[in-house]
Amino acid sequence: MESTTPPGAIRILILNTLAFTICFSAWMLNGVLVTFLSVNQVYKWTASEIGWLMGIPVLAGSIFRLPAGMLTDKFGGKPVMTATLILCSVPMFLLSRVDSFVGFALCSFGFGLVGVSFSIGIAYTSVWFPRSKQGFALGIFGAGNAGSAITTLVAPTLLNTFTANGSDIEAWRRLPVAYAAVLAVTGVIFFLATTNKKPLWVAKTFAEQLAPLKNIRVWRFGLYYFLVFGCFVAFSQWLVPYFVNVYYLPLVTAGFLAALFSFPSGVIRAFGGWLSDRFGGRKVMYGVLGLSLLLSALLIIPKMEISSPGKGVVSERDGIVTGVDVNSVTVGDKRYQVIAKQESVSTEQEQMLVFPTKEIWQEPVVQVGQEVKRKELLAKGTTKIFFQANVWIFAGIVMLLGIVWGVGKAAVYKHIPEYFPEEVGVVGGMVGVLGGLGGFVSPIIFGYLLDETGLWTSSWMMMLVLSAVCLIWMHRVIQKMMHEQQPDLMKKIED
Repeated sequence: MESTTPPGAIRILILNTLAFTICFSAWMLNGVLVTFLSVNQVYKWTASEIGWLMGIPVLAGSIFRLPAGMLTDKFGGKPVMTATLILCSVPMFLLSRVDSFVGFALCSFGFGLVGVSFSIGIAYTSVWFPRSKQGFALGIFGAGNAGSAITTLVAPTLLNTFTANGSDIEAWRRLPVAYAAVLAVTGVIFFLATTNKKPLWVAKTFAEQLAPLKNIRVWRFGLYYFLVFGCFVAFSQWLVPYFVNVYYLPLVTAGFLAALFSFPSGVIRAFGGWLSDRFGGRKVMYGVLGLSLLLSALLIIPKMEISSPGKGVVSERDGIVTGVDVNSVTVGDKRYQVIAKQESVSTEQEQMLVFPTKEIWQEPVVQVGQEVKRKELLAKGTTKIFFQANVWIFAGIVMLLGIVWGVGKAAVYKHIPEYFPEEVGVVGGMVGVLGGLGGFVSPIIFGYLLDETGLWTSSWMMMLVLSAVCLIWMHRVIQKMMHEQQPDLMKKIED
């Protein structure tokens, strides 16, 4: 019976989820390691080079997802997942021996292949569960995305421990060795504890598998996934240097706050699947993209302190300046009040400021005995605007954005069986590849934007634009569909 779960399925699901969590944790390693090496001046990489090193592992895991899924369909998940874990432990170990940007890039590409574990696990989990229970099972498996939180939480502490809080900086090399050992051990456990199983259906030819790419709808779903998954992967790494550089936080604290973004986003995917089943993927995506647009807009204003010429004091008549002090200027017998600058300590660290604050002061520009004309400037004005961009408010908004994207991951995949019921695996794999590429290119774009603008918030500006493009495209497509399928109803609505 299709509704019956075969013996051993739960065990396979647990081991699949464990392996995927470990792989995802390793996939995100460079977010912490590269930041640590850059902050401690071990290597003087530019922001764009840091973006490349964060993106290269994601590129490797993304472009090989489809071949990995095809291999899983042919040979089963047990040998493919085992080989992935053990083989990727080799470049992870070699990362501890490199000493150049090129070496880091090559090893990062090698261990980045652990990213294919998603397509392996999806295919391997699916063959163990009936279709009626696959949504629940795949939702649990997808929670392995939270593996990124393991790295952002644990890796900074391990680095501090290995390097004795920076006194033995070269001991950073122990971290990739530890990760390599975990990958290898997980591979052995997976091989010993799982039972292989292949799909019963006949695999399509490569040309047949690529056929759905001709449909623009696949690319539209891929763009959605580029945002909700690819950018999630990108920020899981990028937020670590973000917190370190913008808020001057220790690496451990930065990792904790980054985990507040990645962990809820990973585990809430199952809830996103329930919402999509309950209300429909389209309605959920409207909410996801709308909230993504709003929250990105709240994050684009940088932490800043701006001084600008303000309202000054001008003379109301001709005369001679007879008195000048910080509080006033006297011309003849006419005394003009001046707003003195208040001596105050910075409130940046002392209190939580939600909104921008304003400070105004004036400084005399004339001297006693000076002859002035009517409308001549006596004291220049200055206005200072200070926006704290409080770290806790920022972290809270970022966490909400992560949760929204987590729901969006499930909503995107809810669309696929509705539009491609006979090609779920192929289209899902393609959408996954396109989304994964977002995790590759986004950190690189973030790095170049930072180099060009000097603003860390430029990454959120990109999110604002991308969210708007996705929302507008989806709305236009839905409007077009409604005009074609319900022309009378749409005419009434527009009238």
